[in-house]
Amino acid sequence: MESRLAMERGNRPWGYYLVLHEDAGYKVKQFVVRPGCRLSLQRHHRRSEHWQVVRGEAAVTCGKEIVRLLPGGSIDIPLGAFHRVESVGKENLVVIEVQMGEYVGEDDIERFEDDYGRTAAESAATHPKMK
Repeated sequence: MESRLAMERGNRPWGYYLVLHEDAGYKVKQFVVRPGCRLSLQRHHRRSEHWQVVRGEAAVTCGKEIVRLLPGGSIDIPLGAFHRVESVGKENLVVIEVQMGEYVGEDDIERFEDDYGRTAAESAATHPKMK
């Protein structure tokens, strides 16, 4: 893969993400979660993630733990771990995410709980690269 600097934007029901940089084996993103919103409970089969909170307040589920993070706080999400983040403050939650693994495509996601009606079965059906 050729290294690329990008500002690809993905709009989601909870907010949006921007791809800041991508190269072989890693991707750097910023994601913004509106107050009171959260991502699906999910896991990835081909990548781990590191999240650095830069603005707002987060409640992060990683495995069976729930961790509260403020600006400057960070957490590692191991490969295959169930995880989600919720914006629990009064302002947008802004997180810098570093994905690392053999594949960092947006279709490497398996959803288990989702506030917006997206399911694990739907994820696998609409993302044929998921195995």
